[in-house]
Amino acid sequence: MLTLPSLRVDPHVRLVACAAPRAESRAAFEAEFGGRGHATVADLADDPEVEAVYIATPHQMHREHAEILAARGKHLLIEKPLAVSMEDANAIVAAARRAGVQLLTGPSHSFDQPVLKAAELIASGAYGKVRMLHAFNYTDFLYRPRRPEELDTAQGGGVLFSQAVHQVDVMRLLMGARATHVMAMTGAWDRTRPTEGAYSALVGFEGGGFATLTYSGYAHFDSDVLMGDVGELGHPKAADAYGKARRALATVRTPEEEARLKSGRTYGAVEAPPPAPHAEHFGPVTISCDDADLRLVADGVEIWGNVERGLVPAPPAPAPRAPVLAGLHALLRGRGARPAQSDGWGRASLEICHAILHSAETGGRVTLHHQ
Repeated sequence: MLTLPSLRVDPHVRLVACAAPRAESRAAFEAEFGGRGHATVADLADDPEVEAVYIATPHQMHREHAEILAARGKHLLIEKPLAVSMEDANAIVAAARRAGVQLLTGPSHSFDQPVLKAAELIASGAYGKVRMLHAFNYTDFLYRPRRPEELDTAQGGGVLFSQAVHQVDVMRLLMGARATHVMAMTGAWDRTRPTEGAYSALVGFEGGGFATLTYSGYAHFDSDVLMGDVGELGHPKAADAYGKARRALATVRTPEEEARLKSGRTYGAVEAPPPAPHAEHFGPVTISCDDADLRLVADGVEIWGNVERGLVPAPPAPAPRAPVLAGLHALLRGRGARPAQSDGWGRASLEICHAILHSAETGGRVTLHHQ
């Protein structure tokens, strides 16, 4: 749903078919785009007009769907995380390589315009080497409507697989080096939401750089106040936004009722958000270089230099997730720079998410292998 505004207007894509188990979703797709609605992914894979498929199914289904589609020669844009288990992530990467199809993991916030602008500024060398990154985000994530599996860590639930991967992707892109190890702790503090709702991690990189990542989804402090009261999707926060998730959840009596509430947010059941006046973001991020600190804000990158400070603008595109679709187009047509988030990128980011969990469980340092 969140990528739909971009799919509607971006010149790099034309929607010709979809696969959805809900007849309502298929009918809505056909009414809006005039394409074909398939009941199964296998039927979609056999559609000769389909060149690439955006897999936005629940995390645990990604491997099955990716293998079916890759085997039929369809290029893959897979919603983060690439998978839940490392075994499944390895299988997806192998399936894409075996079939000779392109694989892109996203959308993630590493495609946000301020993040890409910061990466460009860092690559220019004007501020010296990246030494340290600090990212944190406090949201109401854990109290938004959830299906039962979204509260089960083993099935990809909690904040690690849905939220940490955003921070990890941003971190990896901006650090520009191979991550080597992780030390972390996690928090699961609400028995009614029995999965991780918070974490803090220290990630080391080749060359001596390091990053700290902190996240809480417990719906108390809202770090958007430090982003000019601009929400994650680039919209100004509504006056009644604070506490809204917990208040809505308080009226839900059963897991089935909560799952129905979640399904009411799918395509064909609710309108996609309108275009936002600001770029999307994932909370405050500060990158420390030799000669400046770079701070990501809703409209660009603040430069805190040795003696001066300023702002480099990075406004949103008319299609807010244009960089994702442009990246897919570049992979398929061989034009433009190959996006970092292609091929095994999603597997490497997932490895760090698992390392955070493993370090928290064992209390030790976890060495990384797939970076």
